[in-house]
Amino acid sequence: MRSRTVPTRSAATLAVLAACAAVLGGGGPSGAAPTGAPQAARPAQQAQEQQSRSDTCDIYASVPPSSVDGPAVKAIKARHSLVIGVDQNSYRWGARNPNTGQIEGFDIDLARAIGTAIMGDPEKVVLKPVATADRVDAVQKGRVDLIVRTMTVNCKRMEDVAFSKPYFSITQRVLVPKTSPAKNLDEAIGGRNVCVAKGSTAADVFDPAKNGAKKDANAHLTVVENQLDCLVLMQLGKIDATMTDDGLAAGQAAQDQTVRIVDGDVQPEVIGVAMLKSSPDLTARVNQVLADYHAGGEWGRSYDRWLKPYMLNDAEHYWPVPH
Repeated sequence: MRSRTVPTRSAATLAVLAACAAVLGGGGPSGAAPTGAPQAARPAQQAQEQQSRSDTCDIYASVPPSSVDGPAVKAIKARHSLVIGVDQNSYRWGARNPNTGQIEGFDIDLARAIGTAIMGDPEKVVLKPVATADRVDAVQKGRVDLIVRTMTVNCKRMEDVAFSKPYFSITQRVLVPKTSPAKNLDEAIGGRNVCVAKGSTAADVFDPAKNGAKKDANAHLTVVENQLDCLVLMQLGKIDATMTDDGLAAGQAAQDQTVRIVDGDVQPEVIGVAMLKSSPDLTARVNQVLADYHAGGEWGRSYDRWLKPYMLNDAEHYWPVPH
């Protein structure tokens, strides 16, 4: 039965981010900043505090796995519905099948596995599409219980929501049209019109307030609500490049044969399941499901089905291992 569906960074990593941010930013083609563009840089002291926090937080930290139902899980079961925020626009991760109307993909398999394990009945699992920029807000305001939507674990987000143990390792990559002469990341983004999703880690790469780097006034940044909007803008010839994580980049390249991923990546990261910080028992239950899902081979089978043809490496390369 189907579930119901409703429409640490190291010093070296920070240095790479600073270098990327230094070649990006600025306003749109007319010179005015596009809607949603990052704000001006914070004072140096705040930038240093941001860097210090990034250096010290543990993105692999989470509560130990447990199969025990605590108060948060019992409350969810009492209302007979677990609501999971997902994507419906990312090919192979979470996208609506036009033939069946169902949302499907790697993250969707995981969301259904988590939901069914906790609720014991897939009919009590509701998949709710959530925009990239709304993920944290949806959790904090109780519109969803969990977010399973290629959500990068970072120090800032760990202040706002709780994360499960990571379930996928990624890096930031850049997509360009196949007609682009760009041979590497620097050529693809330097002085170009670059598209990112609002609230995404890709947007943080270009934000001098978070990376402490001065933006290049000759570059342009287009910020959209969902990363698929970047692909549409690229198809229309309105942007030169898109930055997103390598999983989503691979999905876009598979979805549209006129775009390609350039050589070079930025910022190794991990993604996890997000939920309220006040519900540690729910986090523990999710961590138990993740451990069982991987150990039982379901994670690998889902990877082989949805992602293997489009990714650069075998499945275990992407299973996060603390270091």
